[in-house]
Amino acid sequence: MAVLIALAEAFVPGGAESRGRLAGEALLGSADPAQLSQLRLVLRAMDSRAANLALTGNPTAFTSMTPDARERYLLGWAGSRLAQRRSAFGAFRKLLTFLAYADGGDGAAVPRLSDIGYRPDDPPVAGEPAAIRLHTVAAADAAGPVDAPIVLDADVVVAGSGAGGGVVAAALAKAGRSVVVLEAGPFSDERTMPRAELDAFDRHYLDHGLTTTWDGSITMLAGTGVGGGTLINWMTCIDAPESVREGWEREHGLEGVTGDAWAGDVAAIESEIGVAESTHIPPKDAILLRGARSLGWDAAATRRNADACGDCGSCGFGCRRGTKQSGIRVHLADASAAGARIIAGAQVTRVLIENGVTVGVEADLTMAGDPATSTPRPPRRLLVHAPVVVLAAGALRTPAILQRSGLEHPAIGRHLRLHPVPVIAGRFDETVEMWRGTLQAARSLEFSEPDAGRNGYVIEAAPGHPGLLALALPWEGAREHAGIMAGVAWLSPLIAVTRDGGEGRTTLTKNGRVRIDYRLDASGVATLRHALVSMARLIRAAGALDIVAAGTPPAWLHGSAGRSDSEARGFARFEETLEAFDFAPNRGGVFSAHQMGSARMGGDARDAACDPWGRVRAATNGQATVGGLYIGDGSVFPTGIGVNPMITIMAMARRLSRVIQAET
Repeated sequence: MAVLIALAEAFVPGGAESRGRLAGEALLGSADPAQLSQLRLVLRAMDSRAANLALTGNPTAFTSMTPDARERYLLGWAGSRLAQRRSAFGAFRKLLTFLAYADGGDGAAVPRLSDIGYRPDDPPVAGEPAAIRLHTVAAADAAGPVDAPIVLDADVVVAGSGAGGGVVAAALAKAGRSVVVLEAGPFSDERTMPRAELDAFDRHYLDHGLTTTWDGSITMLAGTGVGGGTLINWMTCIDAPESVREGWEREHGLEGVTGDAWAGDVAAIESEIGVAESTHIPPKDAILLRGARSLGWDAAATRRNADACGDCGSCGFGCRRGTKQSGIRVHLADASAAGARIIAGAQVTRVLIENGVTVGVEADLTMAGDPATSTPRPPRRLLVHAPVVVLAAGALRTPAILQRSGLEHPAIGRHLRLHPVPVIAGRFDETVEMWRGTLQAARSLEFSEPDAGRNGYVIEAAPGHPGLLALALPWEGAREHAGIMAGVAWLSPLIAVTRDGGEGRTTLTKNGRVRIDYRLDASGVATLRHALVSMARLIRAAGALDIVAAGTPPAWLHGSAGRSDSEARGFARFEETLEAFDFAPNRGGVFSAHQMGSARMGGDARDAACDPWGRVRAATNGQATVGGLYIGDGSVFPTGIGVNPMITIMAMARRLSRVIQAET
């Protein structure tokens, strides 16, 4: 803990003790025990005189170093040829800079935030909260012996309540089925939505926002809680490109994902969630439109699932005013009205299968603490008996449920797609305040189709709040990082949602956690580099004074807005740097907010965990499926799609709902 506190002070001076202890609690609560052991070893080694003598030639413990010496030490780890040292640096740097700037709602970070010009939003609370009635376990059952399971019966149980799970639950409940929805995360309606960044990450982001690949090279955001990703996403609504869906039909044997049937499903979904063009264009999005149009590139306002609003930017914390048409206001509300029982804090651990047929699920149910003593109660085992099970826990958790259930198809957990995202930011002479207003009001589809060795991607504005910004922006020393953050109100980042080149996998660790591994291939690296160059051109055309590509080390261009010959030559050299940008693990900055494909559909039984309609396969040596077991989330995507996936997940779930109704 002493070393962790010293690290917190080295990355961002001030308030290190509370921040170090908060970081320790976060790691204890979310890291796999094997990772935690590695991080403990790193901390001990950093404070070992013998280890530092061997590694650096300086026998000084980290806690005994001067601030300048600590900084030199950390930068040595950041640029190390050893991937493990870069990984350790990245893990601590991201966590501790995030905590330094994430508003916890308790005033701890307020002076630092006010110094950078950040003022949290205070949107009004919706007059009519989401019309969801949570199902509470009967008091008699909850009071029973802790080793006795609580038992429910249903026609259908849906594990997960995000984009796919909500659509399936609504369709089947309205069709007269008895539906139980089990959600691992908590429930928040508009009256109890988080107001601060740290609270939002703690309550409604998977692993409290600490999800990464095993080596820490890709930082991931995924939702948890009733509503899943729909509760906290940035609402950009784009259908999967037709060329992608044609490939699914041609190469993977899917049916009905092009043509009138698909168009009808998408139109129905968009009508249900109120998709409409953005009407408020904040400065960061105006910059994207201005730069793209200056270059003659495609650019347009985004379509999003919200009513006309644009005066706050807290959508990533959950929409307190109720204008975001998330799952809790649409599909889950419809399911609840039709009688579905929605249970929060119920983490499905495995599917119950007998003689090749599904008979229900087992879950760990979080129990309310004893109000008299404030003592937490241990989780209770919950059994839901149902002949139909729909897994919709997301591409990072659905495979884990299948694996814990004893299913051994080799494609389970493989073919993971993440839509790797690189980041470019420009400094402007106008106030941007990227965290204010419509989160993503503009996009460019200029490069959405593959071409010449690279894959497609969409350029979008990035609406970061201070904690996420501090994590994503480069750290080249405490003073330099503080300088970037001091001018963050004038900074405008762009991201590129890239169609994967490369793939990953999820596996269960011996401690029962989910391990995520991912590697880019040549086309993936080429796509990220191409996207960096494109975003640099766009943001320069919009008038950026300085440009930075996020990485360790980053790539900087100062004075980019001019049009003199020397500045043009400087920008040409910058483009060459970006064309060779190093995307080795923990070098180039890579992020992900979309996870897909880890239990993909396809006609080839050897290489697809599900058949073309979402039924889970029992084996690779035939077309037999597990009776009554389906997947209704992005896990089933045969490939990445290169655009925000919510609309596609919902349309696929609508398609699946028809299959289930026809078969059960």
